[in-house]
Amino acid sequence: MSSSTGLPNRVIPVLALAAFVSVWLLNLGVVQPNRIVAGTGYGLFGATGWLGAGIVSSLLCVVVVLAAKPIRNRFWVLALLLTAALMSLPLLLEVFALRKLPADSAYARIGIGAGFWCLAFFLALMLLETLSQLKASRRLQLSVVLLVAAGWWLCAAREGLSSLSLIREYANRADQFSQALTVHLSLSIGAVAISAVLAFGLALAMVRRERLRRPLLGLVSFMQTIPSLALFGLLIAPLGALSAAFPALQALGIRGIGWAPALLALIAYSLLPMVRNTYVALMEVPEPVVDAGRGMGMSERQVFLQVKLPLALPVIMEGVRITTIQAIGLTAVAALIGAGGFGTFIFQGLGQAAMDLVLLGALPTVFLALAADAILSALKFQETPS
Repeated sequence: MSSSTGLPNRVIPVLALAAFVSVWLLNLGVVQPNRIVAGTGYGLFGATGWLGAGIVSSLLCVVVVLAAKPIRNRFWVLALLLTAALMSLPLLLEVFALRKLPADSAYARIGIGAGFWCLAFFLALMLLETLSQLKASRRLQLSVVLLVAAGWWLCAAREGLSSLSLIREYANRADQFSQALTVHLSLSIGAVAISAVLAFGLALAMVRRERLRRPLLGLVSFMQTIPSLALFGLLIAPLGALSAAFPALQALGIRGIGWAPALLALIAYSLLPMVRNTYVALMEVPEPVVDAGRGMGMSERQVFLQVKLPLALPVIMEGVRITTIQAIGLTAVAALIGAGGFGTFIFQGLGQAAMDLVLLGALPTVFLALAADAILSALKFQETPS
């Protein structure tokens, strides 16, 4: 990878070429007679005409020239250009809808083609490479992500995109979407919070009693190897029996299906990265630093809270980050046992062969995982120098 000081960058032109080929060979969008029928696909030129095709092609050519030529401040210009392009990308679909959507069909809608997704993906990769060349701070990276998200939100609110199949699916299920968001966040965040407390206790037990390390790590590793659907299924019978034996549990919503088995399974899957990272972080605190704290007259409690824990926090937070991303993804699968969340839309869409309904569940799940990764990476503690 070239530096940003003057040498030409080779990564961005390759990505721009891939974007150019993808957007010209694949369908930018699809006109569907209704939500089920696949419809007719249109490429970049067929969907947007000379104007849209020319703008996209010119943009990619300018990106290649800026990346290849040692122009002063070219990566700042590239960052602004690519950010603006990503923010306004949904406008291509609005042009497509105005040109190709039949005006006399109440059920007709437009779907997003593979070419659009590929173009967005490669533009995002080019923007990431540009920010890497600029050695952008975490705050600047988050600002760029928020700008792009705001641009897509504003574009989606425009009247011209009301015929987009994904937006129609959302409009028909706005209340269900809000409920799914609440359930998805509650399950994933709740599982991570509970597993963090349990993992911290288990890691402390292993630090203080070395003989517990092998059985405890073996137990949490074993739980991680059980397939998610199998674990959800294994919890149905015992929880169902408990709720039948104790009616008070039913009043709390604890049954063989629903949020209870989903939460327990998510906690079980979250323990391994949490326990492992916490244990390793506490064990790898330099012994001279600990001895220096004791030499200053600190008690063992003070040494742990003021020396060991601050030094171990970066690795512990990395475990929290990994676990949170994993929990957000697994929560979607929990919809199969009636837990709710965005997985409900995914499996409903698969059953109805409605791919935009699948996207209504899949895209927010991906966005939540990316947002959790960005936030926890920004909050990650820096190691205190020894």
